[in-house]
Amino acid sequence: MFGYASDETPELMPLPILLAHRLTAGLAGDRKTGGVEWLRPDGKSQVTVAYRDHEPARVTQVLVSTQHAAGTHPSAVRSYVEDSLGPRALGDWWSSEIEVLVNPTGSFEHGGPSVDSGLTGRKIIVDTYGGMARHGGGAFSGKDPTKVDRSGHYWCRHVARRLVLAGLARRAEVRVGYAIGRVEPMFVDVETFGTGDPLAAAEFVRRFSFAPADMISALGLWTDVEYRRTTNNGHFGRSGFPWEE
Repeated sequence: MFGYASDETPELMPLPILLAHRLTAGLAGDRKTGGVEWLRPDGKSQVTVAYRDHEPARVTQVLVSTQHAAGTHPSAVRSYVEDSLGPRALGDWWSSEIEVLVNPTGSFEHGGPSVDSGLTGRKIIVDTYGGMARHGGGAFSGKDPTKVDRSGHYWCRHVARRLVLAGLARRAEVRVGYAIGRVEPMFVDVETFGTGDPLAAAEFVRRFSFAPADMISALGLWTDVEYRRTTNNGHFGRSGFPWEE
């Protein structure tokens, strides 16, 4: 299991996935409020960011694919993304220089599981860090907190955030491995990518217990999590979850 944090954004998340989640949250919000009546539930986004010296410099591409009502003209969808959704979601990162792709396959009238089989475990990378950090491979959804696929990832994110907030590194990836039937992890380590003192970071991480029962208790994973909220716009970088506090 892996947990990642970076000080490149106030949310301690990589900028590309943070902006992509803002786009999808905007799609859902505009649909649910009725502000854009032709929007339909299925949609996805992708944001490409150019980095300079490991810091985000500019957004180069934005891709938005959104389901729409029958008869909606492609120009209406593009205008909505370029004139409303994009500027609102990206804020100061929005620019006329960005290459914007909107429903590049054309019409997107049919969506959801009726046209794309399978749900659970399909989107484990957008659930986490958008490919900026590694992923252990196990999906979160459909699993209770006793499964370290879920609790371990949440705890590693919590510890990585704490490490960055403590000023021990600007980027951190906390890694833990388990064997079924053993309470204590097989290993725990941390990578700071040259942005901090690796020995101090390792000492900091060793202060935390990675035993499943301890992680569940510390984060209140049985009592304090509204798991329904994790099904949209990622599990990390949003307020209201104990691993983000």
